[in-house]
Amino acid sequence: MKIFTAKQVAEIDAYTIINEPISSIDLMERAAGEIYKWITDRFPAPQNCKIFVGPGNNGGDGLALARMLAGGNYSVEVFVLQISDKISADAEANLECIRILNTLDLYEMTSIDSMPWLFKDDIVIDAIFGSGLSRPIEGFALDVVNAINASDANVVAIDIPSGLMAEDNSKNNLRGIVRADFTLSFQFPKLAFLFPENEIYVGEWEIISIGLHPDIISSKTTAYKVLSKEFVKSLLMPRKKFDHKGTYGHGLLISGSYGKMGAAILASRASLRSGIGLLTSHIPRLGYQIMQTAVPEAMVSIDRSDIIFTEYPELSQFKAVAIGPGIDKKQNSFRAIVNLLKEVKVPLVIDADAINIISEHPELKKELPMGSIFTPHVREFERLVGKSGDSYTRNCMQREFAKAHGLTLMLKGAYTAICCPEGSCYFNPTGNPGMATAGSGDVLTGIILSLLSQGYSSHIAAIIGAYLHGLAGDLASVDVGVEALTASDIIDYLPKAWLYLKK
Repeated sequence: MKIFTAKQVAEIDAYTIINEPISSIDLMERAAGEIYKWITDRFPAPQNCKIFVGPGNNGGDGLALARMLAGGNYSVEVFVLQISDKISADAEANLECIRILNTLDLYEMTSIDSMPWLFKDDIVIDAIFGSGLSRPIEGFALDVVNAINASDANVVAIDIPSGLMAEDNSKNNLRGIVRADFTLSFQFPKLAFLFPENEIYVGEWEIISIGLHPDIISSKTTAYKVLSKEFVKSLLMPRKKFDHKGTYGHGLLISGSYGKMGAAILASRASLRSGIGLLTSHIPRLGYQIMQTAVPEAMVSIDRSDIIFTEYPELSQFKAVAIGPGIDKKQNSFRAIVNLLKEVKVPLVIDADAINIISEHPELKKELPMGSIFTPHVREFERLVGKSGDSYTRNCMQREFAKAHGLTLMLKGAYTAICCPEGSCYFNPTGNPGMATAGSGDVLTGIILSLLSQGYSSHIAAIIGAYLHGLAGDLASVDVGVEALTASDIIDYLPKAWLYLKK
């Protein structure tokens, strides 16, 4: 699913109006009708609805919705904020229709003194400002937003919470944004919905299809996309009857140190559960019996050190290498990474302590092989790339780093962002809060190593790996809950995730 900027969505609207063809007010009527269906399903009549509308087309959507709700046995009050001398033509037409029909209570607000009481059982519809807003809310409109936020009512935002910018909120007044319980976005999600600091404003968001023209949606390009099952499934390579373990590659996993052998075990098990033909796990000497017992399917390469990573085996036999889970940051490990970066010629997955070592020695960034994949969480990202004050800026930095170094950079978390060398960015919708647990990232590293070893390109391996990892976590959470979920559960549910994805 593509994510367009607010400007691009306006262009898609205009194209639809000309080429469907459909009048703008009829397109507004269609949008309001889809929201009406959602509300009547979620909040069956009779209910008290208080609708706050602004002077633009977002307000026009609210006015059209108000008329429909009034005709559907809802008690409706509409509050028109007088914040501009101008009103859009379609909003004006809908306002005049309401005045003629006289089927609901209509109030004009010129100050916060006209603000109604909002009760817990009320449905508040936010139709004040849409995605075209370009500056922070101020004046008495800001007072109205704050009053809505202070209530316990159920708040439903049309298209986007008023005050939230569709993309960049780095200079926004965060105290001037409606905190919606539900946001009903037309046709596409907004980029801002995918950033963690905006969850408090967006609440649960859903896409409402309003039939925008498929030709312009298909042809218009965007750097941003949300992954879907159908898209990820289309990336999978088929397996053939006469394939053998050599067909699916030999991967090298460099992981573990004294006290952190669990990371090596988790990554190894995940890799073997994701289709790799052969896996060699390079571990410290004291981990030998642990690995041979816990993961009998893995071959083991033993480091000369008893407790840390200091060397690696001859690399020519491997189709991909992963390094980082649990290796620690000792000086000898740093020297071994320097040598590895100079010698490795196959795709490299860099995680955990390997990220931190490279971050502490930025000169190593110049040695990264093409096709590398970094898999940091936010703190590791800040050490590697730099700090930022907000997620939009961080995403811009992520995309630039991926392009500058010719690699794939995956920022882990809710809606994991996968930025590719050519500038595209994919957001992964699978996963849940139960996956915020020790070892979850090690599992992801093992999955991606497996996919690379099988011959998937770096960015495809990252995309499939992120989706599959989150999907396994989602399937596990259904049975064990989010509080009890562990990294081992994610591995145990990988078979079900594969079956579900290929179904």
